[in-house]
Amino acid sequence: MRLLVLGGTEFVGRAIVEEGLRKGWDVTTFNRGRHPGVHGAARLIGDRTTPEGITALAQSSSEWDVVADTWSWAPAVVRDTAAALARRVDRYVYVSSSSVYEFPTAPGSDESATVVDSSPDDPTFDDYARAKAGAERAVTDVFGDRALIARPGLILGPHENIGRLPWWLLRAATGGRMLAPGTPDTGIQYIDARDLAAWALSAAEAKVSGAVNAISTPSAATLEELLTACIQATGSDASLEWVPAQKILAAGIEPWSQLPIWLPPGEVYDTLFNIDVSQAIATGCSIRPIEETVRDTWAWLESIGGAAPQRPDRPPVGLDPQLEAQLLAS
Repeated sequence: MRLLVLGGTEFVGRAIVEEGLRKGWDVTTFNRGRHPGVHGAARLIGDRTTPEGITALAQSSSEWDVVADTWSWAPAVVRDTAAALARRVDRYVYVSSSSVYEFPTAPGSDESATVVDSSPDDPTFDDYARAKAGAERAVTDVFGDRALIARPGLILGPHENIGRLPWWLLRAATGGRMLAPGTPDTGIQYIDARDLAAWALSAAEAKVSGAVNAISTPSAATLEELLTACIQATGSDASLEWVPAQKILAAGIEPWSQLPIWLPPGEVYDTLFNIDVSQAIATGCSIRPIEETVRDTWAWLESIGGAAPQRPDRPPVGLDPQLEAQLLAS
């Protein structure tokens, strides 16, 4: 199999490149060359946001069985990319997001849930959900039933450049009394980037098409299991101090951003952590234990000196240590 990965140097894109190589595929990346590539993958340098970059793809003498795309900005870029590759690629895998569903969604909603209004011709990026939904339309308009739309939710694992799991790991490594939000049995729905990559490529190879909620079953892990795994992986002496959601919210602390991954009960929780994944399971999606994801992410963090990369278009996440201490003291 011949695989083209658009980007392919960070987080999910990198995981797709590494999975393609692991499968023995012929892997090529197309990007601007701003980050080190993955050893073993051929590299094409170009900027898909420019006419010259799109022309380079359209006029390439190469052909591929699968192209994988994780683009998160203006849908028009995906529209032009898909058009340029229509005759050179058999199947298009677009990594979208469960954020494309209109908020709120009913608990247990599947891929038939209503998607936000969007346009594949939008040349701007001002809303993540609409950008992803517009890109989905751009791909399916060109590739039809040759398109696979992956809709993951919370993505974790090595090379994460959002900062959610890295923040908890670094906090655990600090030790001491550690604020644990809500209740220990709060369930989370997630996918390791490597499992997402493995499923996406296998599904493309099997000619799976359409939209699929590619994520674990609801409550595949609990918050206590995640935080305990962080303490064990780092070998710290941290002790979990469970603080009720009401006290956290009353203190003005923001779920998800100041306390990454955590959401209190309610519509947001049901929308992000209670998604039907029947199609993903039926098409071979499997999720490794949260302990393995946490352990491998910590090993990666240590290998790069403990400072996780941060996407420039995303604000840093995490709770100020003084605010945590004040809340615990109260």
